[in-house]
Amino acid sequence: MGFGGISIWNLLIILAIIVLLFGTKKLRGIGTDLGSAIKGFRNSIKDEDQKDDAELKADSKPVQLAEPAKPSAEPTTSNQPTTEKDKV
Repeated sequence: MGFGGISIWNLLIILAIIVLLFGTKKLRGIGTDLGSAIKGFRNSIKDEDQKDDAELKADSKPVQLAEPAKPSAEPTTSNQPTTEKDKV
């Protein structure tokens, strides 16, 4: 017994019938077309992966921060006295 009750001889007979129906040239063309379609699909997947990797690398570049603000000479807190009367 082979695949689900189909023996190897049954598969060979089915293959022979397919070859007789379609011919070897047509089957070769179908195989070539199918192979090129699979190859194109793999290439497009690989290109998308490379594109995604390039985008991730571009996004992960370190960001250069601006220089920190220098403190001003005058205090900015509200606890400081503003008039002569408040200073005493």
